[in-house]
Amino acid sequence: MHFDFSEFWTNVVDFITNPVLLCAVFTWFAAQLIKLFTTPYYKKDFSVLHTLFGTGVMPSSHSATVCATAFSCGILYGYGSAIFALSAVFCMVVMRDAVGVRREAGKQAEVINQIAGEIGKKKKNFLDISLPELLGHTPLQVLVGAILGVIMAYFCQKFLFLIIL
Repeated sequence: MHFDFSEFWTNVVDFITNPVLLCAVFTWFAAQLIKLFTTPYYKKDFSVLHTLFGTGVMPSSHSATVCATAFSCGILYGYGSAIFALSAVFCMVVMRDAVGVRREAGKQAEVINQIAGEIGKKKKNFLDISLPELLGHTPLQVLVGAILGVIMAYFCQKFLFLIIL
C-alpha cells in the first residue's frame, strides 16, 4: 500500500478551505462573541470562558451555525440541490431540539438543583450537585440565532470568501 502525500495535503487544504465549513465556524464564533454582550443580562456569574464555550442564552449558536451551513449550501449548490435539502432538514431538527428537549432538560435541572439544595440543608453528608440549567433556548434566542446564520452565510459566501479564498 502506497501513501500519497500529495493527495493527503490536497485533502487537508480542501478541508480547511471548505467555504461551507469555514462559514459555519465563523458563524459559531460570531454567535459566541455576541453572547459576551448579552450574557450579563441573563446570568449573575458571568465568565468569559464559560460564555465562549457554554450553551444557552442569546443568540443560539447552534441555530446560527446550522442556518449558516444550510444557506451556504443553498448559495453555493442551489436551493434545489439535495445537499441544501439535507442541511435544511438538519437545521430544522437542531432548532426544534434547542427549544424543545434541551430547554425542558434545563427546566428539569433547575428543579433538581432546588430539591438537592433543600435536602442538602437537612442532611449533612448529602451529595452537593449542581446541574447546568441553561441548556436550551427560548424561541426568540433560536430565531435570533437563525437570522444571524442567514446573514453570516450571505456575508461569507457573497463577500468575505470572494476576498480571502
